[in-house]
Amino acid sequence: MPPKRVEVEVEGHRLSLSNLDKVLYPRAGFTKGQVIDYYTRIAPALLPHLRDRPLTLKRYPNGVDGQYFYEKNCPSHRPDWVRTERVDKIGYCVCDDLATLVWLANLADLELHPSLSLYKPITRPTVMAFDLDPGPAAGLVECCEVAFLLRDALSALGLESYAKTSGSKGIQVYVPLNVDDVDYDAGTKRLSQALARHLEAQRPELIVSQQRKELRKGKVLIDWSQNDEHKTTVCVYSLRARERPTVSTPVRWEELTNPEALVFEAADVLERVSEHGDLFTPVAEQQQRLPDL
Repeated sequence: MPPKRVEVEVEGHRLSLSNLDKVLYPRAGFTKGQVIDYYTRIAPALLPHLRDRPLTLKRYPNGVDGQYFYEKNCPSHRPDWVRTERVDKIGYCVCDDLATLVWLANLADLELHPSLSLYKPITRPTVMAFDLDPGPAAGLVECCEVAFLLRDALSALGLESYAKTSGSKGIQVYVPLNVDDVDYDAGTKRLSQALARHLEAQRPELIVSQQRKELRKGKVLIDWSQNDEHKTTVCVYSLRARERPTVSTPVRWEELTNPEALVFEAADVLERVSEHGDLFTPVAEQQQRLPDL
């Protein structure tokens, strides 16, 4: 019978990993050990997108079919080498290194939800994000169409944007900023809402900018409300708690012309990064300023 716990050393830190054979994705037979292995191997691409950011954990101790919970305060039983930063009286985990990432995976923190800001200052977003969420009777085909409309609208404002799958039902579009003179209320939130409403007015049969369920049938919600210092968005390369171990995956714009091929699992993503590198590198590095409205 395999041992319940395995002692490992990661970058000089001792970790006790438990129940590695526990199945967390029953339909895929994907185990906790495989979750840890995925996060270990994807770490070089993933960590730059987590570094210095308050992280909300989404833990599934009994797998994706069991109860889950969000955890903003970093667990009190954390090792003393796990970094925390206090924001609005909450001591968040900050995942800057492989050892912390492995520790989180061992907690069955399947999904990683960082802030769109660095912890300091939390009021300054480094990115503007749009979550394209299909309503009933809509899907990835419609999301991709809206993503192209959004890309073109942003381009007309002089802003480059980058797409990733949500790992769930939709597409997300990120606009890197990485500059000092930007905030949420008068900056990313205001502009993202204005763009969503503008595109809704142009294509009312396809796009909705409000959350109300009765408005969403057959349409794609451009969710601009993620642009808020109190909210988080699933990180690029994060696993999702779906039937299978799907991943929020960066994609090239031309890939959105084939929506049926836009579902990627852990093994697919490792292969893509090996071949193409991190397609989301510009989101962490490129500097752009918002236009004056």
